[in-house]
Amino acid sequence: MGTLGAKIKRGLLFAGDIFVLYLSLWFSLYLRSGFNAGYLKLEQTAQHFIPFTIIYFVWLMIFYIIGLYDLHIARNNLNFFSTLIKALLINIGISVAFFYFIPYFGITPKTILFLNIAVFAALFIIWRQIYNHLLISGALLDNVLVIGETKETKDLIKYIESNPQFGFRIKRTVLPKDIELIFDMIERIVQDKIQVIVTAIDPHKDVNLVRNLYHCLPLNITLFDLPTFYEKITGKVPISAIEEVWFLENLMIEKKNLYETIKRVLDIIYALAMGIVSLPFYPFIILAIKLDTPGPAFYKQKRVGENSQIFNVYKFRSMIDAAEKNGAQWAQVNDPRVTKVGKFLRALRLDELPQLYNVLRGDMSFVGPRPERPEFVFGVNLQRQIPFYQIRHLVKPGLTGWAQINFEYGASIEDTTEKLQYDLFYLKNRSFVLDFSIILKTIRIIMGRGGR
Repeated sequence: MGTLGAKIKRGLLFAGDIFVLYLSLWFSLYLRSGFNAGYLKLEQTAQHFIPFTIIYFVWLMIFYIIGLYDLHIARNNLNFFSTLIKALLINIGISVAFFYFIPYFGITPKTILFLNIAVFAALFIIWRQIYNHLLISGALLDNVLVIGETKETKDLIKYIESNPQFGFRIKRTVLPKDIELIFDMIERIVQDKIQVIVTAIDPHKDVNLVRNLYHCLPLNITLFDLPTFYEKITGKVPISAIEEVWFLENLMIEKKNLYETIKRVLDIIYALAMGIVSLPFYPFIILAIKLDTPGPAFYKQKRVGENSQIFNVYKFRSMIDAAEKNGAQWAQVNDPRVTKVGKFLRALRLDELPQLYNVLRGDMSFVGPRPERPEFVFGVNLQRQIPFYQIRHLVKPGLTGWAQINFEYGASIEDTTEKLQYDLFYLKNRSFVLDFSIILKTIRIIMGRGGR
């Protein structure tokens, strides 16, 4: 992804944060000693190093969960500062609890702790401001040449222009007919200092384009086809820009057999653990539902699962009884059918606790595409109206997923199409790292009362 890919940028950001954390600790000890560097003996530094390392690990985890490593908010704006303040407040609470309720390390560093928090906050803000400024500076932006003009290229250009922190700048858009001569292509690349070429035209179908791109290889150009670049930037696959061969190249199930086996074992372990921990809360949830509105505490609903198999999903009731007496309806944001207790349950995802039974049965996984209702899949016939829709049924549906954390409830064919593009990204890139990332981001959404 250019000279500074997203992974490299996040890696630099993470390394910088670690450096700032330990710098703030050293400086806090230095201030506490009365600016006497000789007082900072090895024993004193070592005494604080281990407990503060544990705290810093938790801090970094909170930073990730709350979104401070999300390049979408890597800007010097209100969203960034509000996210930062929220993370610092949470970490202050965790630090105080750690040192004063777990006195295992024999230190209760009142002055050092609060000095460390103050110094870190100042240094962290300065470091992040410098990083965010450099991230969108012209020196770190890769110039991009886009070949072809489609709806997807227009969307991509708009997205990049709105998010310079990803490190790209659209320098020029050309049509294949405008670069008939090899010289024309090379001249434009040199003139505009192009580092990345994104082609919306399949090189296999344009001999002249292939010839032009071939002669550009000595210019040290990074070449992407549109679906690949679009996927890397937006986290979704443009279904209107891919064909059947894309699925043959990217979604061969046997490549994921080991991953799927281990994932199933982990699903069972976590479902059992969470089921045991959450079971004592069931009576209180049931009582709250019953006192709020008449009707059963639980409900079951048919959903489409792996290989298009129908299964019953179980949930705590969060809507009024007989909410669909007139037939199946799309779920909506701020759905008027949701009860007061239901809103609370949905915000914390408590309504989905009974689905742990579905995970144990093997109907669902913790992470995967959202299970859709057969009335929509087959009744509305999403499989016919949306290209490649049936592909999302290659894997087990999930309690949470890539589409769920990136997009609101699908309330139309258009919304469902958008969510499918995120589902395809997950199907192609699914891994333990991505699953863990999705779970952490789900926790962030729940903490922000933004359950989807």
